[in-house]
Amino acid sequence: MNKIITVIGFLFSFTSCFCQDQFITLKNPIDFNNKLQGNTLQVSSIESSFTQEKKLSMMTKKLISKGHFYFKKENNIRWEYLTPYKYLIVIKNDKLTIKDNTQTKQYDSQSNGLFKELNAFISGCIQGTILKNTKDFSISYLENSSLYYVKMIPKNEKMKKMLNEIQIYFDKKDLTVSKLKMLELDGDYTLIDFYDKKTNTPINDEIFIVK
Repeated sequence: MNKIITVIGFLFSFTSCFCQDQFITLKNPIDFNNKLQGNTLQVSSIESSFTQEKKLSMMTKKLISKGHFYFKKENNIRWEYLTPYKYLIVIKNDKLTIKDNTQTKQYDSQSNGLFKELNAFISGCIQGTILKNTKDFSISYLENSSLYYVKMIPKNEKMKKMLNEIQIYFDKKDLTVSKLKMLELDGDYTLIDFYDKKTNTPINDEIFIVK
């Protein structure tokens, strides 16, 4: 699971220093969740470029990679890393496929509990449905002039052994995920910055077929 989290970013926050104005407590989280749920129902696809920053305590330099992301209802996801190496992660019909330069591996998320959780986690972060999971997370809400910032602290014992905190930033303009960060127990983290986002544009189903 740690390896998957490292590769995917599984993704998904930042300290407030990347914003020009300070975050304050969101007064009405229920209203935000209602708006987010309504927006999720209206968004059928998302296409975006991304930059991933990975900090590892064993390395002096941060690892920077870039790629392209696709999401299409229901639950079709493609993470394509393009630089500095090529790496592909695709979720389609409850199948998770990982491809690098040497091999392709496929996993059935329904028969594998770990990948089922992974599938639900990725999809939940992208669509915002993970915010409903108050059983496994303690959730707090903040905002500034341009972003909603959701901080999620794991309560689930399995996840607490791997992650210290998950942070998700939603753009106030369209309520799509702008940044996502996962903080590990040792201070390492994975940060994904989404940009040039397009919503509800046609995405060919071929995108989610690994050849």
